[in-house]
Amino acid sequence: MTNVQSTRLSLSTGDALSKVPEVTLWFWVIKILCTTVGESFADWINMTLGVGLEATAAIFTVVLAGVLAWQLRLARYVPGVYWLTVVVFSVTGTLYTDILTDSLHVPLALSTAVFSVVLGAVFGIWYVRERTLSIHSITSLPREAFYWLAILVTFALGTATGDWTLELTGWAPGVSVLLPAGLIVAIIVCWRLRLNAVLSFWLAYILTRPLGANIGDWLASPSSEHGLGLGTALTSVAFLAVILAAVSYLTWSRSDVINNPLREDLTKPAR
Repeated sequence: MTNVQSTRLSLSTGDALSKVPEVTLWFWVIKILCTTVGESFADWINMTLGVGLEATAAIFTVVLAGVLAWQLRLARYVPGVYWLTVVVFSVTGTLYTDILTDSLHVPLALSTAVFSVVLGAVFGIWYVRERTLSIHSITSLPREAFYWLAILVTFALGTATGDWTLELTGWAPGVSVLLPAGLIVAIIVCWRLRLNAVLSFWLAYILTRPLGANIGDWLASPSSEHGLGLGTALTSVAFLAVILAAVSYLTWSRSDVINNPLREDLTKPAR
């Protein structure tokens, strides 16, 4: 049976295929790698190549539209396309926040507050319409559209929150990694103690953005700024290579594919 026939059979029997991966250790590792690439790659094109912030944002907005259209047209989760979309969203979300901060001189505190309100509104409308925010429920176009909109806002919010924290503390890049990492560990502990799983997921998802960005800054920054001096180009290439290797493994193993997402979601009580 071909993949197309298998997809049609699943849809015809009521088992809609999930458009996102299962949340495993692989998910979080690749997500952090993507956020690191988002920070270093955006800086490389903007500053090292001298393209400029607004031009870089315009280029990646066009790329984002094309990649997202590709992702939305698929009938099931495809690791390569999904994670390519996450990488592009990471770069674009970073650029949007940087434009607000560097070009429009919007205070980071205000950006953080505005993006928090916007994210809350996205979640609110999403829940009122679909009655769930579970990652296991991304099986229709409206739900996937809400999902990717939330992803974009989390990247922008994570960038603003991370930069605001650095502005307030003045920490070096290496030290700044510890705060989001510690908060993620705290969320994991609370989740183990029965914190709502959906809330835990989205809180951790937001915090992976400043974690990955701080890791990227630490690796790319020169030693005079307490970094490792690898540069944005080398950091981007190294992390992209690791992402490609991990995604290739997931494509082969299919270990992060959600089976029967609708049935799994319906067996879980709304919380």
